[in-house]
Order: sequence, then structure tokens, then C-alpha cells
Amino acid sequence: MSMTFNGYRRPDGSVGIRNHVLILPTSACSNKVARDISLQVKGAVWINNNFGCCQIASDAKLTVKTLINVAANGNVGAVVVVGLGCEGAEPTYVTDEIRKTGKPVCCVTIQGEGGTLNCQAKGISLARAYAQELSMQQGEVISLAELTLGMECGGSDTTSGLISNPSLGVACDRLIAEGGTAMLSETTEFIGAEQVFAKRAVNPRVAKEFIDMVLDCEQRAKALGEDIRGGQPTPGNIKGGLTTIEEKSLGCIHKAGHSPLQGVLKYADRPQGHGLWVMDTPGQDIESLSGKVAGGANLIVFTTGRGSPTGTPIAPVIKITANEATYAKMSDNIDLDVSAAMRGEATIEEMGQRVFDEILKVANGKSTKAEELGHDEFSIYKIAPSF
Repeated sequence: MSMTFNGYRRPDGSVGIRNHVLILPTSACSNKVARDISLQVKGAVWINNNFGCCQIASDAKLTVKTLINVAANGNVGAVVVVGLGCEGAEPTYVTDEIRKTGKPVCCVTIQGEGGTLNCQAKGISLARAYAQELSMQQGEVISLAELTLGMECGGSDTTSGLISNPSLGVACDRLIAEGGTAMLSETTEFIGAEQVFAKRAVNPRVAKEFIDMVLDCEQRAKALGEDIRGGQPTPGNIKGGLTTIEEKSLGCIHKAGHSPLQGVLKYADRPQGHGLWVMDTPGQDIESLSGKVAGGANLIVFTTGRGSPTGTPIAPVIKITANEATYAKMSDNIDLDVSAAMRGEATIEEMGQRVFDEILKVANGKSTKAEELGHDEFSIYKIAPSF
């Protein structure tokens, strides 16, 4: 019998473990109004969007795609699009694309409503109506095969590659064995381990796409006259004992367990099937997490050695560490301490089961510490400067 969770099924067939009303700003100019609307409506969240205007074509398209796909995430039940009214990320276009998911969606603009206060009032009224509708929605039993997991590491140290990441890998393999989907990202953190990881690809085409993704990342940096290895590992990684990018990368890939690699995704794209996928994202945690949320991740497991508070507005983030000193100092941020395996008091398999059990609890409604503290960081990746 397959494992299940209590979730919400959307009109397009996607599923969620949360039931948010998303207040979606289409440009930096509407961020404040979107935030203020969300603060007045229980059950509403918003994302910070620093772009949406004066971007080169490729960046403009990426911003719009990310906004639309975040709204399509199964954890979102309804959407209020908030625009200025003249931005490049055209609010009515974004609204029309979201409407194709079948979710309730509407649009307000600051210019159209006659200023900040009128737009806030209209947005609050619309968002409250959506929130009341969603409050009456009953969850249903859904197979774990329909859950999508995102995996991240940040503030890594030696305990990350030795224990935390392999423990998450055990949980990842268990989810995939149940038919679920998992996404790994952070392209810079494959450098030095790409040939090892490519061997897990389901076919030579996928292996080549993966290798090309990593090589292209390095070439983009070199085209700017930069050596990406100058910033990787980070100073914090080095203090934590990771002295080379190869050490960091070989530890990072353990988050994905041993499952075959099904395919490679561009930033903010959605997997086209179950199993393990890799998304091309920067190593910067918030931009990476935002890409996976746009890719449909229902929840994130984030491993850390030195500690991190980061969350997302859309998907709950479970923090785990195998550094007992870090857990003692940052227990208000970190959900699971798996340092017993570091001390030889438990196996990685046992810690992996703990991580998997926590995934099930959060999928069934348990809040994470990042959610409780209100950590809702969000940032979209960009390719070039604004013009």
C-alpha cells in the first residue's frame, strides 16, 4: 500500500500541502502594496519581486515565467496579482496565464485603482474573499507519489557532506521509491563532481545535458573575466573545513541519494515526470530555493553545518544539521539534529528515516521553524544587469 498525506488538489491536477492566497507583485514598484495586502489577510503570503521592468528580453521572460510558475505551485490556492500598471511584466498577461491553471485569480494595479491606498483596499477585499473560500476547502488523502521535494544546502561544513547530506539522500531515495519527485539544484556545487554524478543519468543524452549545464556555468563566469572558484567555497565553508570546491561538491551530491537522474531543468521549469531531477540554479540559496518553488516543490529540506534561517513564502523549509554545536546555538531555526550519526551513536540510514518521517509530518500540516518565525525570503535569478 502506498504512503499518503493530507493535501489539496488543484483544478490542473497539481497538489499542495499548504493552502495559501498568494499576493503576487509583478514589479518592484508594487512590492509594498502586495506586502501590505498580505499582512491584512490571514492565510495570505507574498513574494518579493525586485524585477519586472527594464530587463533585457531573456531576463524579462525568465522573471515572468518564474512569477507564473510560482503561482502555479500546488501550495497556492488562489492569487491576487498586484501591478503598478506600466511595467514590462504585464499584469494582465501574468493573470491570464495563471488563470489557465483553473485557480481563482484576479488583478489590481496601483495606477488603475488610483494610488496606493485604493489599491490596497481593493486587494485586501479580494484576498479576504479568496481566503474565506480556501478556509472551507477540505483536504483529501493523496499518494506520496504526487509530492515534490526540493533539496538545498547552505552554510555547509564538514558535517554536511559526511552526515546531513547522506541522511537527506536516504530520505530522497525513499520518496522516489514511493513514486515521488525530487529536485537538486545549485549548479556551482556540482563543479568537480560532475563526472561522478553524470554516471547516474538514465541515458547518454541526459548525461551530456548535465555536463553541459555545469560547463556552461563556468564559461559564463569566465566570459565576465571571473573564476567561479574564487567564490566557492565561501569563507564560511572554508572555516567549516571545506577547503576546495571539489570537497564541497562531492558532499553536496549526496543529498540526492542514489536514484537515477531523469533530466535537467532550466531555472523555474517544472519536472516532466517523477524521480530525480536537477535544476540549473545559482548556488545562492534564496535564488535557488525560489527556482525550485517555481518548479513545483511542495517542501524543501535544507541541510546546514554552520546554520541558516532561510525560508520561502510558498513551501515549508525543513532545516537539518549534523553539527551539534550549531544545533545548540540555533535550535530556534533548525528542525532536526542528526549529529548522533556524527558521534557514531546512530547510522546514516536511521537519521535518513528521521528526515523522511519529518517530511511526512510537514506534508501533513506540521509547521517548520522557518514558517513559525516568518522567514519568507524570495529572489529571482537574473542573467544580466537591468537597463
